[in-house]
Amino acid sequence: MTLPSVAARPGRRLSGGVARRAVAAAWRARAVTIPLALAAALTASASGIREITIHPGDTLSAIAARYHTSVARLIALNHLPGNGNLIYAGQTLKLPGGSGSAGGGGGGSTTRMTTVYHTVVRGDTLYGIAARYHVNPMVIARRNHLPSSLVVMLGQRLAIPKRVTIHTSGSGGAPTATSQALRDRAYLAHRSEPSTQHVGSLIRSTADRWHLDPRLALAVAWQESGWNMRVVSGVDAIGAMQVMRYTGTYLANDVVHRSLDLFNAQDNVTAGVALLSVLTNEASSTRQAVAGYYQGLQSVRDHGMYRSTKQYVANVMALRARF
Repeated sequence: MTLPSVAARPGRRLSGGVARRAVAAAWRARAVTIPLALAAALTASASGIREITIHPGDTLSAIAARYHTSVARLIALNHLPGNGNLIYAGQTLKLPGGSGSAGGGGGGSTTRMTTVYHTVVRGDTLYGIAARYHVNPMVIARRNHLPSSLVVMLGQRLAIPKRVTIHTSGSGGAPTATSQALRDRAYLAHRSEPSTQHVGSLIRSTADRWHLDPRLALAVAWQESGWNMRVVSGVDAIGAMQVMRYTGTYLANDVVHRSLDLFNAQDNVTAGVALLSVLTNEASSTRQAVAGYYQGLQSVRDHGMYRSTKQYVANVMALRARF
């Protein structure tokens, strides 16, 4: 399947600089964002101390708030270094006895379908629009009866069906993973992947090639996954850099200009570093670029940083200083 061309300019491929600007402008409300209601697996303990498993995007302050304890108590109980910023996905964290249960809040989540509309502007492609709204591009194509070429035209108004999940406070259950995410987790569980140390080396060398601060790339990847290629989020963000499939396809065609296998460590790192490079070129500051990786650059510009985004940025900047 070929990538649809730029709106109203059939047969043209975006140049590198224009493509990077288009990617950043199209990026919005990144689907891998973890809700403040902590997604954690609880285990009981005879001492009254329970344990949770840290998931990508979790922060110590959010965990403390969710379980009605303090950051200082969590640091002391788990013998965490420094101020506790260096936590990673997959790590087990002890909770002090008496902390609020994740299961008793009576909250939950509901999912509904809605339709939003997008007017095509110069530089838009179907894959770029799909990445912005986190929708399968083929769903948009079918809904709008697009031609087989998948070209979108300047000024065209597209109806975009979108599934919205509303999380209510007090929910303690982990978000339900999509069926594709479960399949990808099973696939990665039986696939040979490099060690976290090797992934860290790949991130550093790839960032150098993209003229990106390696410490920033290392920090974002550590916050996302702990440099673990086997991490797959509930919405199917894949690998060390937590890249969505549609985003990977868009980056492959319009930024990297080669195919990307998100299950391959080098390609996964390349996708994440390429996106970070685009964001740092487009954002007004490094902090805004980091926020864009988590929340989406356009969303940050439109709404400012959400509370969880501010904590995410603080964590990444603290990790960057360590690296």
